[in-house]
Amino acid sequence: MSGRRSKRSVRGIGNQAAVGQVRPPRAALPDWMGDARVFLPQGYEPGYRYPLLVWLPGEDGFDLGRAMARVSLRNFVAVQAAAPTVGADVAEPVWDAIDRGCSRLSIHPDRIYLVGQGNGGRDAFRIACRHPRSFAGVASLGGGFPLDEGLFARIADVRRLPMLLCAPRDADESAAAQTDRTLRLFHAAGAQLALRIYPAAKTDRVSRAMLADLNRWVMDGVCGAAEPRHTAYAS
Repeated sequence: MSGRRSKRSVRGIGNQAAVGQVRPPRAALPDWMGDARVFLPQGYEPGYRYPLLVWLPGEDGFDLGRAMARVSLRNFVAVQAAAPTVGADVAEPVWDAIDRGCSRLSIHPDRIYLVGQGNGGRDAFRIACRHPRSFAGVASLGGGFPLDEGLFARIADVRRLPMLLCAPRDADESAAAQTDRTLRLFHAAGAQLALRIYPAAKTDRVSRAMLADLNRWVMDGVCGAAEPRHTAYAS
């Protein structure tokens, strides 16, 4: 893959370290992951190249193990990027988490998905649109698209990048207007966006339905299923 990630040293994809017996999946902090967290699927098989979900947590707190248990216990390896230091490029922890994960775990280099929650979703859109050839897709759970930042400069590459926006139905008028602008922008640009709208969650902005749909959306991409360019669903 070309793009920003290809300029970094992705150390030894497929060169496995001994990870020991895999217990029920959870987020962990192995020494080789630094400040990032990692999630291993149940029955982890070193000989299979897994899709990788790279998570950018939002402002409301995030539990990688809990989220992945609701996405899928078996389909993915997942890493949670560390918080960027003050003044640093928000993308640097993402590249670092990818490099560290790929150096020790069996990851398919063309199946790396960026997933953000809340404000992390906005950052996920920013990073993916600036480096569209580094990712197989990008999903935002509750974070809107940054409309006024000129993120379609690499329009030919952005058009091939599948994007998913999951939004709560209880959004105020300004959020609804932003969603309308987002759909118009993607339609005019010919870019791929699946928009899905959900009832408000009682205790968490990221609902079980969002996480279940994230699993289906990524697996559709992995398995080659066609996704409409502009869609809106209510759950």
